[in-house]
Amino acid sequence: MLSEQRNTAAARRFFKRAIAIHGVPDRVVIDKSGANLAGLNSINAILKFIRTCTRIKVLQVKYLNNIIQQDHRFIKRITGPMQGFKAFHSAHATLAGIETARMIRKGQFGDDSLRPIQQFAALAV
Repeated sequence: MLSEQRNTAAARRFFKRAIAIHGVPDRVVIDKSGANLAGLNSINAILKFIRTCTRIKVLQVKYLNNIIQQDHRFIKRITGPMQGFKAFHSAHATLAGIETARMIRKGQFGDDSLRPIQQFAALAV
């Protein structure tokens, strides 16, 4: 993870921003991170305090908890042998390229009538 702090306050800020953009979810699947659980519990306390009838159901699974984590397994496999990133900018550019290539390969990006290499070449131009 590229964040400097993975604590309750950071998790609460993340969930507040996500809820502001996407609305209150019915349920959230998280790993066994105590920070995420504490952040979601504090969000639920806020929802209870403002007397909203919706609560976020928290589902904790130790590993392979959701589609996003499963998809990032392959990215972690690619970036694992690397010696790490020296700058945040280079990490961002490298991970964006890896994610884009993966999305093209899975057919989630661009025109489905083109082969993956043609889609990648079209982006490079």
